[in-house]
Amino acid sequence: MRNTLVDPFEDIPRSVVVTANDYSAGSSFPVHAHRRGQFAFASRGTISVATPEGRWLVPPQRACWVPAGISHEMTMSGPVTMLNAFVSLEEAEAEQLPVHCCVYGVSALLKQLLEEAVDLPAMYDVDGRAGKLMNLLVAEIASMPHLSLHAPLPSDTRLARACRRLFNAPSITVGLDMMAAEVGMSRRTFTRLFRAQTGVSFAEWRQQVCLLTAIERLSGGQPVTRVALDLGYASPSAFSSAFRRVLGETPSQYLEARRAA
Repeated sequence: MRNTLVDPFEDIPRSVVVTANDYSAGSSFPVHAHRRGQFAFASRGTISVATPEGRWLVPPQRACWVPAGISHEMTMSGPVTMLNAFVSLEEAEAEQLPVHCCVYGVSALLKQLLEEAVDLPAMYDVDGRAGKLMNLLVAEIASMPHLSLHAPLPSDTRLARACRRLFNAPSITVGLDMMAAEVGMSRRTFTRLFRAQTGVSFAEWRQQVCLLTAIERLSGGQPVTRVALDLGYASPSAFSSAFRRVLGETPSQYLEARRAA
């Protein structure tokens, strides 16, 4: 069910509005939606975004795009500084921004544009420097690379319910047969329906859920060994290998790169 919030920025007669806010660890926003698209940049901390279609993780120095009207929840892992660019529907369509949620990489230029835009007056001059800056900001958003930090939810109610339970208690040891039995399906039916509705196999999806949780916990300062064992991996090295296969770097390399960003 969509719940469109009326925010002060919604009715500002400007196509783009940028805000900045600090949040304490564990802060969350229950299900809501905006009349504008939301480009949420995690300047500090990690943000988890959930919609009826799945879950997205936004590590530090990355961003998530939530299109206008999409119901979503947000939860902060650790203290978070969030810079938001709220983009009108017309502007989003003109720049061909996605109609589905996605996580973006953020260039040094885009970060600087967001930081500069925060200090602009709400009624900035659209024909002056501020207007040009905002136009460049949206164009830069549209050019950013998408990141594979998403675990989709199947549309089937039984599958979605079981998947949400795995979201809440992720483990690489949860097997296909266990999930099929939980939803009352044969192994073959479960496998076919799961892939048809998510686009990936259950094993790939389970690994993605575990890796999203791992990134969230590692970004919060938890040690690699503890995270690996809590997620059911046989050893930290097995966890590191799985992490590297998907993300192209080990957990320690990933964290070092985020700190240097």
